[in-house]
Amino acid sequence: MTVIQDILIVILAGYMTIDQNGPVVLSWFSVIVGMISGLIMGDMNTGLVIGGTFQLMSLGVAALGGASAPNYGLATIIGTFIAVRTGTGTDAALAVGLPVGLLAIQLEVVVRIVNNFVAHKMQNDNNAGKWGRMNREAWLGPAICSLQTVIPTIIVVCFGANVVNFILKFIPEWVTNGLSIAAGMLPVVGIGMLMRYMPVKKFLPFILIGFVLSAYLNVPVLGIAIVGFAAAFWYFTTELRKSDATEVATVAANTVTEEMGDDFDE
Repeated sequence: MTVIQDILIVILAGYMTIDQNGPVVLSWFSVIVGMISGLIMGDMNTGLVIGGTFQLMSLGVAALGGASAPNYGLATIIGTFIAVRTGTGTDAALAVGLPVGLLAIQLEVVVRIVNNFVAHKMQNDNNAGKWGRMNREAWLGPAICSLQTVIPTIIVVCFGANVVNFILKFIPEWVTNGLSIAAGMLPVVGIGMLMRYMPVKKFLPFILIGFVLSAYLNVPVLGIAIVGFAAAFWYFTTELRKSDATEVATVAANTVTEEMGDDFDE
């Protein structure tokens, strides 16, 4: 069973990257891969907790243009694997998963450089009319992309708790403390960046209601989500009725104008 879990975790890490750069069927979001990792490891609750934590860290963070962002999906997979396999809990998952996610940035840069040569080779074959060879070379791109997550996952899976204990042993305490502080700050920064590009002034009453429910009434996240859905549904139906009323008024005004024009012609 352990071997099967190891293989499935490696496959998930590789497919996550291929899916992110291609069909986007599974989704590479931390909360999704965290749930799947938890299912594979037999502890979905831990996977959801770790995935949700990394998902909050990634809010407002995007790899735009040539920039690279930490691979929070890989951090979630590694963190869930470590937390369940070693029984060290979410603290070790954050302490090990986040550095692996940061390491993936360097591997992503290498992958982009290598795939650049693959793209030029495909372009040359296309210009030469060698489309069969070009199609075969196209499979190299996703395969190379998957290596940026497969390689770190294989290392962690193969050496297991020994690597984790080695890393935790030699990581200074101030680093782990810093990661714990960052784990608490990054969700706030991510939400702040997300709100920067949202129509906050327009929906400020709803934001304040959610804050009061969470901070003062201690309503669970699910309860706040239900209230948010109700508010969104109310807003949508209200705006829809306003739009229908405006459309009816416009049609009526056009009809009256046309009738007055006909009377004037007569």
